[in-house]
Amino acid sequence: MANAPHGGELKDLLVRDAHLHDSLVEEARALNDIFLTERQLCDLELIMNGGFSPLEGFMNEQDYTSVRDTLRLAKVNGQRQGTLFSMPITLDVSQQDIDTLGLAPGVKVALRDPRDEAALAIITISDIYKPNKSLEAEQVLGADDIAHPAAAYLHNKVKEFYVGGNVQAIQAPKHYDYVSLRYTPSELRAHFHKVAWRKVVAFQTRNPMHRAHRELTVRAARQRRANVLIHPVVGLTKPGDVDHYTRVRAYQALMPSYPEGMAHLALLPLAMRMAGPREAVWHAIIRKNFGATHFIVGRDHAGPGKNSQGQDFYGPYDAQELVTQFKDELQIEMVPFQAMTYLPGSDEYQPVDEVPKGTPTADISGTELRKRLRTGASIPDWFSYTGVVKVLRESYPPRPQQGFTVLLTGLHNSGKDTIARALQVTLQQHGTRSVSLFLGEDIRHQLSPDLSASKEDKHQNLLRIGFVAAELTKAGAAVIAAPTAPYEASRKAIKEQIAGQGGNYFLVHVATPLEWCEKVDRRGLYKRARNGEIKGFTGIDDVYEEPTDADLTVDLRTDTVPEIVHSIIMTLETENLL
Repeated sequence: MANAPHGGELKDLLVRDAHLHDSLVEEARALNDIFLTERQLCDLELIMNGGFSPLEGFMNEQDYTSVRDTLRLAKVNGQRQGTLFSMPITLDVSQQDIDTLGLAPGVKVALRDPRDEAALAIITISDIYKPNKSLEAEQVLGADDIAHPAAAYLHNKVKEFYVGGNVQAIQAPKHYDYVSLRYTPSELRAHFHKVAWRKVVAFQTRNPMHRAHRELTVRAARQRRANVLIHPVVGLTKPGDVDHYTRVRAYQALMPSYPEGMAHLALLPLAMRMAGPREAVWHAIIRKNFGATHFIVGRDHAGPGKNSQGQDFYGPYDAQELVTQFKDELQIEMVPFQAMTYLPGSDEYQPVDEVPKGTPTADISGTELRKRLRTGASIPDWFSYTGVVKVLRESYPPRPQQGFTVLLTGLHNSGKDTIARALQVTLQQHGTRSVSLFLGEDIRHQLSPDLSASKEDKHQNLLRIGFVAAELTKAGAAVIAAPTAPYEASRKAIKEQIAGQGGNYFLVHVATPLEWCEKVDRRGLYKRARNGEIKGFTGIDDVYEEPTDADLTVDLRTDTVPEIVHSIIMTLETENLL
């Protein structure tokens, strides 16, 4: 049967018997716990529901080494016969975990969801081994280069040991979003059987879909007299990708454009590795397990972009070539992705290689699309659908509607609080968005009354400010924060919290020198600090690390408050935020 599961049997481990479920929950209560990371949660869910068939647990060292080096599971007593599998599926733990939890071969451990502490499965440990991470990156990703997001994840987040062992499923992780669009392989196969779909073309995506994607999937389906499964990834993807909530709303807006009964939308809780050719083979195996008979493999499929030398990690057709190499074992037909272009003269999309030379065409790149969203410029109907554009504009408003944070850093009495208050008034006068003001001591008493004046606690206080500022910025507010923020690492962390979520961030260094700040100190705080009455006072017995990356540097000795506020406003206007 063409759409039989990979390895011949769907390894659906999910428990349907209530008595057995309760018994396993009770057993898990007596065990030590491993709380899973987001990637481990995704992997476990697809192990348990059969998406990773023929796997029944996390790979032991023999399977891991074999998959890493040969793209095949190990042969064990003649079983599995070295089944094709291209991606290591591993459960990483630390030495502290091993010591604290008593991890060892034969030991059972409960695997828990950190979000609600529910026991999801019990793993019986077969072995514990230490991987060579650089070798893993070289073999699986093609390069040990931290410009690759999976290599960076491997070196920076994955712990030093792997635990192998089969799992007993208790329950799948709970999802509260798009529940009606989440199918296990068994459920999706049952749906295909119910609606009599014998041929199914699966389309993998981690990006919003537009008219070109719709046209290529329709074309692929019609050429093969098949139906279309839109099967987007809603687990971990590439950092900076559009969030899955926005993408799913965009997919839902796109679905009515398909001919009645042609296409179906289902979500895949996969944590991508962006591993190019190997990832394409892995994606094909997964779609085969979900019941697809055909799978679209794109140009530079699952490629992460440029390496440290500015070159693409993978060739444009490496993924297609590797999938073709294993076509007899995969038993799922690869459909090469056809780049589509718009023909204004006939108002249609055609594959690029089928367009006669000299025919006028039109395209909008991803960079151009992001620019139009950012500026509010029009996006033509020939490129996308009104509903899809509406979803994207709601999640990615033009810059005049985006939030931002202005962080003013400087010594006590440098004038940063006065500037912050004046900036708040000026922005409120503009009236285009809500304005929140965080002054150093005021916000410290509200957010961090439990913290001391130690360097560690000062850093923790700034992380709290950064978290709140990031959330408000994401919601479209203007945030003015004026903590002392004496440490470069703390300011960098705040920037990452805000800019990492796509927020706008500006650093203003109020560089009024210490002598001036002491001169105008009517409260006598500097004097008390010099006398030892106040400990950890910035500029006296604690360092102030001057910024080298400020967007604006001002000094109250030479600049008036109105001039400084005007300079900040002009900076915001230059960035089209006002």
